[in-house]
Amino acid sequence: MNLKAYVDSRPGFKKFIHWLLIPRHEARPRRWVSWFVNPFIHKRHGTSKIRSSVRMDVLPFSGFSLGAHSIVEAFGVINNGVGSVTIGDNCTVGIGSVVIGPVQIANDVIIAQHVVMSGLNHRYEDVKMSIREQPVTTRPIVIEEECWIGANVVITAGVTIGRHSVVAAGSVVTRDVPAYSVVGGNPTRILKQYDPASNTWVKPATSPAPKPVEVPE
Repeated sequence: MNLKAYVDSRPGFKKFIHWLLIPRHEARPRRWVSWFVNPFIHKRHGTSKIRSSVRMDVLPFSGFSLGAHSIVEAFGVINNGVGSVTIGDNCTVGIGSVVIGPVQIANDVIIAQHVVMSGLNHRYEDVKMSIREQPVTTRPIVIEEECWIGANVVITAGVTIGRHSVVAAGSVVTRDVPAYSVVGGNPTRILKQYDPASNTWVKPATSPAPKPVEVPE
């Protein structure tokens, strides 16, 4: 039995360990965890940067990594409390953006300002219990290589954004985005896709408008 399984099998001990790591009803770890534990557990490349104003709600029991030449800009939030956060090489997480795991970001990804992506959802079905007290569910968000996520985008749990795709500013992404696509809207729809046969980006074909029905007089 590994350490995690041992702790999980003892609810009282798990609760005590959790209290040691993070204050009750909070998401931010205690300072001693940030200073003396996380740096020895999580993987951060020496050329990466995290601005001093970033809120790092990062705990040792889930993974966090930041690749070479990647940067998390000012006033952002990184949270791995319920799932790992992996950010590849040459990535930018823009000013004020929020990343709540489980999230996997591949190499060469641009995330603009005030983007929110969360692999977490709250249960709500039991109407006799506060939503706050109900358990959470998780489904990983995956952003593949070379994507550009515009400002003020929201990406919901379970979404995969395919390679070299663009999500237009202000969009809400609730379903997977095919590789080599431009999407936008709430919810998103495909605006353009790359056509390798013609080597161009083309708009999707639209269905002709239905003919009016003639009603006999």
